[in-house]
Amino acid sequence: MPLPKMPSLSVRPSWPIPLPRLSWPALLLSLAGCATSSLDLAPPRADRPWTPPVDASGAIVSGPARPDSPDARYVLPANAAAGAVPQDNAIDPGHEYTLAELIDLAQSSNPRTRIAWNAARNAALATGMVKSVYLPQLAATAMTGWRHSNGSSNIGLGDSSSNSSTHGTVGVLSLQWLLFDFGGRQARVQAAEQATIAGNVALTAVHQQLVQEVSVAYHGYIAARARTVNARQGLVNAGTLLDAANARYRQGQGTVVEVAQATQNREQARLATVTADGAEQDAYLALITAMGISPLAQPRIAALPDHALSPALAQPVEQIITDALARRPDVLAAYAAEQAEQAKARAADSDFLPKVFLSASTSHTSGRSSITAVPAIGQQAGTVNLDGSRSGSSVFLGVTLPLYDGGLRAAARMQARNDAASAGERLTRAKQDATRQIVAARNALRSGIAANEAAVALLKAARVTYDAASAAYRNGVGSLTDATLAQSQMLVAQNAYADSIANARSAAAVLAVATGRVSLLDER
Repeated sequence: MPLPKMPSLSVRPSWPIPLPRLSWPALLLSLAGCATSSLDLAPPRADRPWTPPVDASGAIVSGPARPDSPDARYVLPANAAAGAVPQDNAIDPGHEYTLAELIDLAQSSNPRTRIAWNAARNAALATGMVKSVYLPQLAATAMTGWRHSNGSSNIGLGDSSSNSSTHGTVGVLSLQWLLFDFGGRQARVQAAEQATIAGNVALTAVHQQLVQEVSVAYHGYIAARARTVNARQGLVNAGTLLDAANARYRQGQGTVVEVAQATQNREQARLATVTADGAEQDAYLALITAMGISPLAQPRIAALPDHALSPALAQPVEQIITDALARRPDVLAAYAAEQAEQAKARAADSDFLPKVFLSASTSHTSGRSSITAVPAIGQQAGTVNLDGSRSGSSVFLGVTLPLYDGGLRAAARMQARNDAASAGERLTRAKQDATRQIVAARNALRSGIAANEAAVALLKAARVTYDAASAAYRNGVGSLTDATLAQSQMLVAQNAYADSIANARSAAAVLAVATGRVSLLDER
């Protein structure tokens, strides 16, 4: 006798609904084309300029390029927001800035100082992140879930169907704390601290480099401005000689050739003045660039007091190298990098030693499911246990020791030791480079001081020669050739004096930075 049919516990769902045979291939093809369809965002042709789409304000937006046109131009649309030039409100147009004021302005305005400062701050934050490994790690987890299943079967005695549904929530609070790892955490903290020191030293190095660049550019501009003054004075002197030649010609004492030569001399002086003006403008732009302010800024530059250079600046190099190497930023940064790499090598060694940890968790569940969790410790994966209890707590004190990892730790230790050895070699190279820079800067300063002394004597002699030659020509007892030659030689002497001052003071600035003693700038 057949058994009666069992009552159904659920209604058989109508899903899945059969799809047309071509729907699945069409769907797959449409999904496959989603990524390559982004090629529409690129320029359509390689031989024509891109015509980008823009919004209402004229800014370039992402999207398919506009249709190509025969009159396409090689000019992009203007974006007012991108082209805005920041204003240097700190510039006083009525104030003449001294070298010290220009350096201070550069330190506060140049983006390089802020970039280096942010890098130092990030290094300090990284140290704090590494130090957090000494503290326990707490984690809270809350989960809720549902499960629904249905099925039907035919066992020959009739059809049967079933329907089941479960739900539950769980909350877990877990703690893990690494108690001891044989110095691994300490080594990593030391490496981070040395990286912080290197970042802080880099900020000082940027400031010292700015001092050198602004000082050299300032002295170059002062020399270029002096050359312009000398060229203009040379033009005045050439005009004086031309007036004298015309007067001698009118009196019947001169010739047309002398007038022509004097005219040529004046035009040469005019060309020299134009050239000097251009060089002065270029030197001014170089100074603005070194300061890092807007090229549109027009600060007035004060002249440097004209005083003799102190021979004490060129002290014997043997007396300053040892002290300089102990305070140079690049040497200190290389030393900090070496210490950091050695600390990383010690941290790699600690990975071969066991670690002692503490783990704890507590959980509460509701519904028809329960779960307790033990957090992952070290290289051990976390576990999930279903025990059916609605609440539970656990505390573990354990030791973990990695036994085999395919040589990963050994390779990492070898890399760390190689990095430490390379850092030591970089420190040695930094000392050698610093020594060469100090010797070169000291030689340049000695040569600059000697050239300045020679230029002073040359300028005095050239001025006397010019005064005598021009007076003799005006009085009819000298030649125009001697007068023009004396004029050109005096211009050369004036420029040589201006260049010697600039070169010597620039060399003093370079030596001050090379020795790590920027205070030397105040002794010039």
